[in-house]
Amino acid sequence: MSTIKSICVYCASGPGNNPAFMDAAKTFGRILAENGIRLVYGGGSVGLMGALAESVLDHGGAVTGVIPDFLVNREHMLVSVQERLITRDMHERKRLMFERADAFVALPGGVGTLEELVEQLTWAQLGRHKKPILALNVAHFWDPLCALLEQMVKLDFIRANLPVTLLVADRVEEILPKLLAAAPEFQPSACNAAARSAPSS
Repeated sequence: MSTIKSICVYCASGPGNNPAFMDAAKTFGRILAENGIRLVYGGGSVGLMGALAESVLDHGGAVTGVIPDFLVNREHMLVSVQERLITRDMHERKRLMFERADAFVALPGGVGTLEELVEQLTWAQLGRHKKPILALNVAHFWDPLCALLEQMVKLDFIRANLPVTLLVADRVEEILPKLLAAAPEFQPSACNAAARSAPSS
């Protein structure tokens, strides 16, 4: 039985300018639905967020949308999801998303997506959770972040006793296998920021 029943996905409220980003969001939505894994996401109906959630729903999957009240209109809250949570602020939104997720995935996005991903890496580094965290590096989007993390390791700002564990998948189809492999006995020290997980054979 899968150790992952729900995945929190961070991604953009815009589409980006590379069609591969929207394709990845839609494909991952289908994969989540087909595997009976609930999507937990930011609650919007636009951009990658909307494409992801709509794809889950279109394929018979379950979605929890968590959105602060000041973004309900700006990000056009998706009302067709099975569970809608409207929060007072961003802090409550992030807490609820964290509590409802067994793992975290970052698709391409802006500073909000980056902030949410880095926060989970920080919490894991400090021992606050052991949930796997993965970045989908479609079209090499996350290459600069991977390089920065490697630079931090090289310069001893990420130390061996406090590693940062970020799984990386280059293809959407690699996401679930990598998360499932990491989930059963996931430890903060399983790998460090300088070592991206090996490509699937």
